[in-house]
Amino acid sequence: MNKQQSGFTLIELVVVIVILGILAATALPKFVDLKSDAEASAMKGVAGAVTSAFAVNYAARMANSTKGVAVSGASVSLNGTAATDLMPQIMAGGLPSGYSFSPATAACGTGNSAGAAVNVTLSNASLSSNNSATATLVCTG
Repeated sequence: MNKQQSGFTLIELVVVIVILGILAATALPKFVDLKSDAEASAMKGVAGAVTSAFAVNYAARMANSTKGVAVSGASVSLNGTAATDLMPQIMAGGLPSGYSFSPATAACGTGNSAGAAVNVTLSNASLSSNNSATATLVCTG
């Protein structure tokens, strides 16, 4: 009596391993460059948070003139930790470490009424790529 053996041949196993190797080699470059994607997302996230803080400040100021921070004048200081700087007043703790505005001041003065939007550039020199994003400052008039 001959017994019938079942299973995979060595050639079938090698072909499957080769196919998996080819698939892995084509997919690997997609996952290698995750650092630049993460840096870009972090930059956009901080810029979005800053824009949101500016909008909330504007809404609070318009709802009640004693709330929020007045954002007006020819030179609104954005960076820093002094009591006169805008970011520590509207975001708890100010900007995250390493982030700053370039230039460090924005103009909400002549010609910018309440609700005027001024684009400001947020940057982080420690990021290797995608190290700047635009945030929108909303003037309170």
